[in-house]
Amino acid sequence: MFRRILIANRGEIALRIIRACKELGVEIVCVYSQADADAPYLDLADRAICIGPGPARESYLDISRIISAAEVAEVDAIHPGYGFLAENAEFAAICKDCKIEFIGPSPQAMGILGDKVQAKRTAKQAKVPIFPGSDGEVEEEDEAVEIAAKIGYPVIIKASAGGGGRGMRVCHNEVTLRTALEAARQEAQAAFGNGAVFIEKFLESARHIEVQVLGDKHGHAVHLFERDCSMQRRHQKIIEESPAPGVDRKKIDTICIAATRLIKAANYAGAATVEFLMDDRQNFYMLEVNTRVQVEHPVTEMVTGTDILKLSIQIAAGEPLPFKQRDIIHRGHAIECRINAEDANRNFMPCPGRIDTWIAPGGPGVRVDSHIAPGYTVPPYYDSMIGKLIVHADDRQAAIVRAKRALEEFRIGPIKTTINLHQKLMDDPAFVKGGVDIHYLERLLDA
Repeated sequence: MFRRILIANRGEIALRIIRACKELGVEIVCVYSQADADAPYLDLADRAICIGPGPARESYLDISRIISAAEVAEVDAIHPGYGFLAENAEFAAICKDCKIEFIGPSPQAMGILGDKVQAKRTAKQAKVPIFPGSDGEVEEEDEAVEIAAKIGYPVIIKASAGGGGRGMRVCHNEVTLRTALEAARQEAQAAFGNGAVFIEKFLESARHIEVQVLGDKHGHAVHLFERDCSMQRRHQKIIEESPAPGVDRKKIDTICIAATRLIKAANYAGAATVEFLMDDRQNFYMLEVNTRVQVEHPVTEMVTGTDILKLSIQIAAGEPLPFKQRDIIHRGHAIECRINAEDANRNFMPCPGRIDTWIAPGGPGVRVDSHIAPGYTVPPYYDSMIGKLIVHADDRQAAIVRAKRALEEFRIGPIKTTINLHQKLMDDPAFVKGGVDIHYLERLLDA
């Protein structure tokens, strides 16, 4: 096991990694920006090092500053958490060159699965279902038009290196395709430093089902079942749950096994999520692979009794997975609500600022992952998520009831949050019935 780990992240995930390190007996070094100087979790670290001003590009995205802090603190490993540099293959390679273990996949595995075009090719070889579309990057308009005519409209343009909806365009005809292709390239280049795009068939109605997987350095891999993340807005997830309601369990088993096969094919070690879209007939198509721990990992932890963060550290230290697939049992139902500092009534406008009141819910089956404390100021520079409510119960109906009770217990002020939206969704007939598609929330908000 490592002696000392640097956490190259902030907020809720930094605190989550601190807790995992504490239980493993590992010393903790936290880096922080000037905007996070008063973050309460820094007091739990053995050492905290300031790496720059508030803007992420001058701190949490500055590889040289993070590596310098790691060398000064003489750490054995770096945990990137999620976001920022977590899926940056260059960062992983630099860590390796500096003899610092990157707690995540190798640069090679990240390159294979983190790039959507490479991931699609590997998935095809591993017999994982994929969308019909281009075999690789599309460079010319005429080539794009030819592919779209072959697979049929609507089609979607995607950034090879992207995520979060950036570099993405849906096209219903040739005119919009020709116009959107260059716009998608430019957006991808600006967002990711890589303007490569590809084309796939677009599903008008789809559900977002993802599979949590773990691989070790000894060639073993397992899945920890699925999560349904269909309740989303502009490709940003709002609610996640497990198991996926109303889906044939045999089909779920099939994609879980396929996801495991994919990470084995990539020689992947660490935590990853293989994301799928499911059509109205419950056919699955691989969307992408997230080569890191996911925001919604607690959902899986609640239904399987695992600790994904501790496992990711143990895997990076060279330890084999402590269980086989047959040992992992899915129990009950879990739901996660992302609590964001946003005003849902004003087009989800970010609401940074001081939090004077913070009272989190508790009780049986309730978990709150957050770094917030009274007096904390939410900075304007980062993602607006300030916490996650995760509930677990014997079945979905009981989990919804528990979520409603827990949401009512929250007291956060004076900033606005998305708690009111979650309360409405827990009473929404379509959500309660289960099986909403990825565009449902947008239609609901526009109604």
